[in-house]
Amino acid sequence: MNYEAVIGLEVHAQLLTKSKIFCSCSTQFGSEPNTQTCPVCLGMPGVLPVANREVINMAIKTSLALNCKINNYGRFARKNYFYPDLPKNYQISQYEEPLSEHGYLEIDVNGKRKKIGIVRIHIEEDAGKNIHENVVDGSYVDLNRTGVPLMEIVSEPDINTPEEARAYLTQLKNILLYLEVCDCNMEEGSLRCDANISVRPVGQKEFGTKTEIKNMNSFSNLQKALEYEIERQVDILQDGGRIVQETRLWDPSSGTTASMRSKEEAHDYRYFPCPDLVPVVVDEEWIENIKKTLPELPDEKKQRFVSQYGIPEYDAGVITASKALADYYEKVAAIYNDAKKVSNWVMGELLRLLKEDEKEISDILITPENFASLLQLIDKGTISGKIAKTVFEEMYKNGKTPDEIVEEKGLEQVSDEGEIAGIIDRVLAENTKQVEQYLGGKEKVAGFFVGQVMKATSGKANPGLVNKILKEKLEAMKNK
Repeated sequence: MNYEAVIGLEVHAQLLTKSKIFCSCSTQFGSEPNTQTCPVCLGMPGVLPVANREVINMAIKTSLALNCKINNYGRFARKNYFYPDLPKNYQISQYEEPLSEHGYLEIDVNGKRKKIGIVRIHIEEDAGKNIHENVVDGSYVDLNRTGVPLMEIVSEPDINTPEEARAYLTQLKNILLYLEVCDCNMEEGSLRCDANISVRPVGQKEFGTKTEIKNMNSFSNLQKALEYEIERQVDILQDGGRIVQETRLWDPSSGTTASMRSKEEAHDYRYFPCPDLVPVVVDEEWIENIKKTLPELPDEKKQRFVSQYGIPEYDAGVITASKALADYYEKVAAIYNDAKKVSNWVMGELLRLLKEDEKEISDILITPENFASLLQLIDKGTISGKIAKTVFEEMYKNGKTPDEIVEEKGLEQVSDEGEIAGIIDRVLAENTKQVEQYLGGKEKVAGFFVGQVMKATSGKANPGLVNKILKEKLEAMKNK
């Protein structure tokens, strides 16, 4: 029997406000433990939380970008449970009346476009953090995160493969970055993902029993955890067993999931309306004002790049996957008028170096002006395309201009026809066996001679002139 997976994702995104959701404490990451707390975010008796309007603004902005219906009336609720990192015994969240519902985003997987529904977006406060590392005989609790504003984005179970899940999370992250509502730093916990997953026989409408995998903090972990969990559930069913509804944790070191606790239902949390907060009333004027602030989103930018710059959809998709990279590309393309050549260098040399060093485009030392100057040096014949890659790496390392590097390292292209002709004569004289092969009809050996000339000039010979002069000389030898 063949099975298919049914996956829904719950993404927690930390909103980029300077203060917490219900008090004025800072949200800065990395401060000394328990230095960013007050009676309000600690839930002391007698305090009254007040909702941060900027949190609601950012959540409305995200809801609009994800095609959601904004609810004009919403209430905060208390979600009751106790963990050591939530000593007040409840989390303020939204429950029956979330900020927005019924949206969607679109993903591309294997050349196919698919719409993934958004069930709801609600806002809530974060809990603290338990610290177990380097602690003997116990644990510490850091409550700096209590009250940090979160936006929970819950998808419909429209996702069927780990690849689709990864594409969904990638597209969602891009949109949040474009909106500048979340820095999406997964290492610092500002973007976290829980996955609900079940399997069912292909063609069956009813869902199977689901498990939840908690707190995945990287795209690769999400994909690997889902791949493992699908296989685990299918194996159990094929052996005649049954799936237990539970929450599981992903262990990257073993590449497996393990049971954490039985899965809670909503009634386990005994939700009730928070008595300390007034309802959230969002009128149409508020929504319209935020709508005017929406930036160009990834899909719109991608289509504009295709039409404005005439680059292929693939190039536009790679470049607009990052707002910072897209902005950088546009600055270079504004100076250098061959947009396709710019996209080739951005996707080739630039992204290769950034990936090798695990850096972001914001770390780059090459200014758009210097990037364009390098391409102009190639066009003018000052350096060859091969040498340009060496110059580009130097620019990447030290931020110098291409002219400085070419002069310092003596990399200017050799375009003197007499000098090149002399080098070719020497190469032909030193490789008589290959010359005989060429004259005998094996013309592919011409590439060998080109390589020898480039080697003799440390790659600085003008490739066009080398090919032209070499061909003339070989044809002359053939016609003797």
